[in-house]
Amino acid sequence: MPPGVKNVFRRSALCCARTWATSVHRFWVTDSFLLQKGWSPGTQCVTKCDHSKPKPSELAYRKGDMLTIIEAGVGKGVYRAQHNKTGEQGLISASNVREREAIRVDPSLSLMPWFHGKISGPEAVNKLQPIEDGLFLVRESIRHPGDYVLCVIVGQEVIHYRVIYKDNKLTIDNSKFFYNLIDMIEFYTKNQGALATTLQKPKEKAGAKSAEVELSKAGWLLDIDKLALGERIGEGEFGAVYMGHYMGQRVAVKDIKSPHLVGNLVNFLRTRGRSVIDTGQLLRFALDVCAGMEYLESKKLVHRDLAARNILVSSDNVAKISDFGLAQTNPKTSDNVKLPVKWTAPEALKKEKFSTRSDVWSYGVLLWETFSYGRQPYPKMSLKEVKEKVEQGYRMEAPENCPTRIYALMRTCWEMDPGKRPSFHKLREKLERELSCYSTVTRS
Repeated sequence: MPPGVKNVFRRSALCCARTWATSVHRFWVTDSFLLQKGWSPGTQCVTKCDHSKPKPSELAYRKGDMLTIIEAGVGKGVYRAQHNKTGEQGLISASNVREREAIRVDPSLSLMPWFHGKISGPEAVNKLQPIEDGLFLVRESIRHPGDYVLCVIVGQEVIHYRVIYKDNKLTIDNSKFFYNLIDMIEFYTKNQGALATTLQKPKEKAGAKSAEVELSKAGWLLDIDKLALGERIGEGEFGAVYMGHYMGQRVAVKDIKSPHLVGNLVNFLRTRGRSVIDTGQLLRFALDVCAGMEYLESKKLVHRDLAARNILVSSDNVAKISDFGLAQTNPKTSDNVKLPVKWTAPEALKKEKFSTRSDVWSYGVLLWETFSYGRQPYPKMSLKEVKEKVEQGYRMEAPENCPTRIYALMRTCWEMDPGKRPSFHKLREKLERELSCYSTVTRS
């Protein structure tokens, strides 16, 4: 396996889950329906209970294990299946398993459920209950803006480790450096390093759910040991792509050059905030994305999923567009995909009319995300409310401290008539002028 692929594939499982869900099984249906229609060989299932004392010819499993259907019609509601982890085969009852569900969008899912934002040391201590060795959380440092604090229980006390933000990297002891908090936490869950203990259990922020745990429950965390890599089939800006096989299915695996990427724009903005990222940097991010979209515009490509979550930030703070899973060269073609409502233009939601100008609408939302430092668009509004109110003329208010001219740009992106929205070329010109003005003011 090429260097970096194993680690990247594991990390990328969360990002790739949607694609896998689409290519394998899109919908979950009831057991009764499945008993009538039957599962075809290759169907992935998750066990609903323990079956630790199987009869001869039956398969043993624990609740939450992943199984693959090998043969249907062995008996009424009985299938032959293979255990994905052990490789053992045997008979199972359909009533004890459920088909692996498609991924559903849940705004409470987080890759950093242990990140509690700007809270004080005493607040962190109060949250780290009940007392348990290795229980931890991460907070923004109030005393040292721009830095973080890792709070972990050792014995009966909470130890606070200052995480210093230095040269676009994070460090606790000036000997081990990380590009982001996720990498740091992953390292210290496996290595004690400079800490008094390894990190054992995250204290999740109220209302947050671990994306890793939820995807695991749904059966979408991939077992790297089951991946077999084949020939190299492509090369992208962020790494090579290889043909592979996973549990009998052909897959594509991207070997991302992870040391040069520090995460997506949403997480980057949320974990650094106003104390680290100034308006000039926000303008540069906006300009980077706009320039990339201008290129797509020139090639008559429609992205259809432009959002801050799909923008990667390099180690030298350059924003780059990613996730072209919904991109089209023929925007008139209907493919019945589930669209990101809060980012999609009204004409695209109602009539599936996609164009570069519908991407411009999405870019306006991305601008709002950027200048709100990663906030969720249309906060506290349901998807139904967003659709209805936007159709009626509602537009989001300007983010706090957002430059007036940038908010005016957002509003032009959100014109109801697509023909009145600016091109990416025009947007780039205006952003360049705005950045130039900002630089002149800050130098004087």
